[in-house]
Amino acid sequence: MNLVKANSASISRAAEIIKNGGLVAFPTETVYGLGADGLNSIAVAKIFEAKKRPAFNPLILHIADKSWLKKFSDIKNEKIDRLIEKFWPGPLTLVLPKTEIVPDIVTSGNTTVAVRMPNHSVALQLIKECGTPIAAPSANKFGHLSPTEASHVAKYLGDKVDMILDGGKCSVGVESTIIQLHENEIYLLRPGGLSKEDIEKEIGEIKTGVINPDKPNAPGQLPFHYSPQTPLKFFNKKFLDEKKKIGMLFFKENKIDFPFAGTKFLSLSGDLREAATNLFSMLHELEKENFDLILVEPIEEKGLGRAIMDRLKKATNKYNV
Repeated sequence: MNLVKANSASISRAAEIIKNGGLVAFPTETVYGLGADGLNSIAVAKIFEAKKRPAFNPLILHIADKSWLKKFSDIKNEKIDRLIEKFWPGPLTLVLPKTEIVPDIVTSGNTTVAVRMPNHSVALQLIKECGTPIAAPSANKFGHLSPTEASHVAKYLGDKVDMILDGGKCSVGVESTIIQLHENEIYLLRPGGLSKEDIEKEIGEIKTGVINPDKPNAPGQLPFHYSPQTPLKFFNKKFLDEKKKIGMLFFKENKIDFPFAGTKFLSLSGDLREAATNLFSMLHELEKENFDLILVEPIEEKGLGRAIMDRLKKATNKYNV
């Protein structure tokens, strides 16, 4: 397995791998991405194969400069321009009408493309040295916990990636917020590392909901996702009656009189940013403990709490059928 510390030399080698059609896992501020040349259909197909990702689930193109966007979407919209100016680079993905240069495999045949500019020095340097957008979903097996450290990538995809660039722990810890421009309205498709409230401060109220639930045009729209291999459920007292080895993920404090086999706290101070940063890494740690069941405390769906609960709902959905 080719896991290396991210530095100028290793990033240059990684860029050559991508330019030659290979796969590189790299850090962003949100989660680690599994990257390929976004304009090379054969290379992009390797992403789907490595992750066992369904072909109908589109990818995000990552760019290194705001000026690159016009190559992939010729949209002109004042609200989109304001969001780009305010929040790029950062954890915001835009779903916009695509140009013909974008391969259909990236968009799963949709007429729109998802694009973002990550706020991470390693990611930006890698994309610049490639000279091409990098198509990249999270660097994990499809439906499993998202990776926020290089070791998480190695656990899931170590033998399927040409290089893993270790850039430390991701600072945001949940995937990007995805919005779509549709008939001059802005829709929130996936809550993420940029809050709905922050977006609305900039451009006014936005709508919530997927435009066409039968045909996803951006990641994160499926009901099952982000799941640990150990069953995960929201806390309910009835589960405590079962004779099981139970781990518990609290938001900030334990008010439950029960001898859990292990506990984790997303943020002892109740800080939502810290909680988001810790979410997947703590679920990875709990997954290692061979519990029979992991319970998690729900939190209020405001600010980044909306993104955290989105991930937890989709993770628990796998075990609620």
